[in-house]
Amino acid sequence: MIFADSVVKSFGRDDVLDGVSFSIGDGERVGLVGANGSGKSTLLRLLAGQDRPDEGKVGFRGGALAFLRQEAGLEDGRTLRDEMWTAFPEAVAVQRQLDEIADQLGRSEGDLDELIDEQGRLFERFEILDGYRIEKRIGRVLAGLGFAPDDIDRPCGDFSGGWQMRVALAKVLVHRPEHALLDEPTNHLDRASREWLAEELTTYPGTVLLVTHDGEFLDRVVTRIVELRDGRAQSYTGNYSDYQRQKADLIHAREQAASRQEREITRQQRFIDRFRATATKATAVKSREKAVARIERVERVRDEREVSFRLQSSGRTELEVLQVQGLGYEYEDGVPVLVDVNLKVERGQKVVLVGPNGGGKSTLLRLLAGHFAPLEGSVSWAPRARRGYYDQHQDEALERSRAVLEEVRTAAAPDASDGMLRNILGRFLFTGDDVHKQVSVLSGGERSRVALAKFLITPANVLLLDEPTNHLDVTTRRKLIDALEAFDGTIICASHDEAIIERVATRVFAVDDGECVELEERRKD
Repeated sequence: MIFADSVVKSFGRDDVLDGVSFSIGDGERVGLVGANGSGKSTLLRLLAGQDRPDEGKVGFRGGALAFLRQEAGLEDGRTLRDEMWTAFPEAVAVQRQLDEIADQLGRSEGDLDELIDEQGRLFERFEILDGYRIEKRIGRVLAGLGFAPDDIDRPCGDFSGGWQMRVALAKVLVHRPEHALLDEPTNHLDRASREWLAEELTTYPGTVLLVTHDGEFLDRVVTRIVELRDGRAQSYTGNYSDYQRQKADLIHAREQAASRQEREITRQQRFIDRFRATATKATAVKSREKAVARIERVERVRDEREVSFRLQSSGRTELEVLQVQGLGYEYEDGVPVLVDVNLKVERGQKVVLVGPNGGGKSTLLRLLAGHFAPLEGSVSWAPRARRGYYDQHQDEALERSRAVLEEVRTAAAPDASDGMLRNILGRFLFTGDDVHKQVSVLSGGERSRVALAKFLITPANVLLLDEPTNHLDVTTRRKLIDALEAFDGTIICASHDEAIIERVATRVFAVDDGECVELEERRKD
């Protein structure tokens, strides 16, 4: 069981949770939704015991709990195999004891009978812990999340940030504790891995509380939705689509009730105003005034704040924006990632790169951005091309000790005023004292909005984007896709987001096995 009882949590003057209460029964699969900054990650940290509420009670009962955070927290020098085994500390300890006893027996040290008895006891314990099948479980989960068989002996530090998050997710899934808290598990997954994870979670034997902005994924996995809004929690039965319908019906009903109440109050107030000075109506007037004062007002549902921005090209480029010829690159271990890539992009085209994680999309974008040089071939940009690059881990590059305003200032022109920067941040929902918050206290979605603000403040007519919709809530994602669709410059974007592929792309390329092959060219009227 996972529970929250009248939970209050504030950061300075910012009230994030204000009386949150709910309970999740054993075996339930629940989606936790809400706008970025509504307190989802804060609530998960409280449930996991990594933070304490200011008021109320929060936690879990009946078994162990695993928490997938938005930071992987792996040891770079540890191999993937060893990292996976850290999910089974008791089994590792038993195996270590067995190895020590085997070593003693091999050297004929100690009391032979005692060692054999202890060895038998440890073998039984290892069997109870399912130790003999852990390696098989690890292999099944890693394969489902897209790892290759030979990845098992690679150091974790060799994997990109997205793959490290897959490792952290895999550790939860192989352990299968009674309670699992998953914060944005789908962010770095391609379609095949998302499909596998959805199937895995539908058969998960424990309780799952899941945060994701992927409505389609929630539809497949969860049976209940808990929404955080205005510091409170509201529960809805069914999946994400059911929640949307129920919420729309609730809003409609509340609006109707508020309108009826307002009409009745207006009617009573007209009577009061009309007969206030009439002595014969004094009693009736006072009675109605008291009745109006006692009415508990039905509050209309406040519209959620939305980001507001647009993308505008800073100047016009030549017709041929980019020419890539014979591009080749390999990892430090000599494994080729791109081989003889040829690509020509013209002004106004919007190129979307698709393919599995690890296929080379991010590497290609970083080469195009000039972050490092190709081992073979060339990248030629038009003289008037002004490139803006957005990394899928852009939010991780923010300086956490800085205030939001100062962090955005690092990307602005030297003469940018506080007023101009505040105006930009206001479009990304950072208003008032929000601009003085330290980046370290922001949620993953809020950090993504800061990263977007920094990116958009830099003039560009060519946008290089690596998974730009990761970590964004539903509304911000929609606004960004609208802006990309309307952008009058050139875009080269790596994405698993179907909306970007369908609405933004004029050309689609598959990047995998070292190749970059055009799949289709689309006409955008």
